[in-house]
Amino acid sequence: MFKNERQSFIIKQINLHNKVLSSELSVKLNVSEDTVRRDLTELAEAGEIIKVHGGALSKSYHYPIQQNLSYAVEAKKEIAKKAVKLIQPGMTLLIEAGTTMLEMVRMIPDTMEGTFFTVSPLMALELAAHPGLNVIVIGGKIDYTSQINIGERPISELADIRVDLCFLGAHGLDSKEGLSESEWNVTQVKKAMIKSASKLAVITISEKLNSIFKMKLCPVHNIDYLVTELDPNDKHLKPYKKNMQVI
Repeated sequence: MFKNERQSFIIKQINLHNKVLSSELSVKLNVSEDTVRRDLTELAEAGEIIKVHGGALSKSYHYPIQQNLSYAVEAKKEIAKKAVKLIQPGMTLLIEAGTTMLEMVRMIPDTMEGTFFTVSPLMALELAAHPGLNVIVIGGKIDYTSQINIGERPISELADIRVDLCFLGAHGLDSKEGLSESEWNVTQVKKAMIKSASKLAVITISEKLNSIFKMKLCPVHNIDYLVTELDPNDKHLKPYKKNMQVI
């Protein structure tokens, strides 16, 4: 694979999953990590990505307020329209970070009342713009790459709450293997989020379906709702309908 092809693949993976690890790219591209790091450095210098220790972030993930940078923004808005209908007045909910999550939060009606817990400082600020919502931040050390609070503190605090519905994005989702992540600390917090919820809704663009990463988050039967931009009867969603409600 030529360098321009390799770098196009890297940009696609970063836009799709918001963040990538050099080690994972090395395996997928069948090249050394040194080669990947050189590619990431060149792409960062060209302003295409944000390089971080061990990998890279998409610019839309790092600067989510700037909607013009977001990947597949129209698809994410369609997902948000569907997902926000799962929120009923008086519910207690839990959400993480992400550009699709941000689109959903921005579509919550100003008249909505309820309680939102979040592990994301940015989501807390967006939620606070809705006067009827009680917003509680689950604390901890903010992780630069995932932009959520990680460590023992959020895991401990999450163990003390019970919410009606948890919204998670998908780093990787497969109809057989379930949800997966690429980073250990993030995985532990998200597992605690899932345990604290009566129901789990996964919201994701369809391009992330049928992808698997090294950290197992939860099996498919733990997911109650799957929300994508596709029509629920789309053939690509058929394998998922066996275990969850597809919206």
